[in-house]
Amino acid sequence: MISYQTDGVKMPAIKRRENSAWVKKVAASYGKKVGEIAYIFVNDEKILEVNKEYLQHDYYTDIITFDYCEENVISGDLFISLDTVRTNAEQVGATYEQELNRVIIHGILHLCGINDKGPGEREIMEAAENKALAIR
Repeated sequence: MISYQTDGVKMPAIKRRENSAWVKKVAASYGKKVGEIAYIFVNDEKILEVNKEYLQHDYYTDIITFDYCEENVISGDLFISLDTVRTNAEQVGATYEQELNRVIIHGILHLCGINDKGPGEREIMEAAENKALAIR
């Protein structure tokens, strides 16, 4: 099940049924099934609080993914800062909706086992994001 929640922000205009079907399709392309996924949309203040409390990181970010996966079933809590999504969209010349979709699937790709911190991993993640966005 995929749930959509907010904390301190207005729910973004997401077609939940379509988004959930897309997430399941992307997960299936990696041989994964969707378990419990919670999207929690927040502001920059809340994402910074979560980042400090749980990861000991003192900076803003667009998404924090908590991974509760077991075997081939992906589950997790995905905190998304709508403030940072909006800022990033402006910086990269994308629409807010395009950037939000990229971040929404970015967390799912992490749960599917794709990383973006090590050497060469960012390029692999970007390619996976582009592939996923193409089937949206």
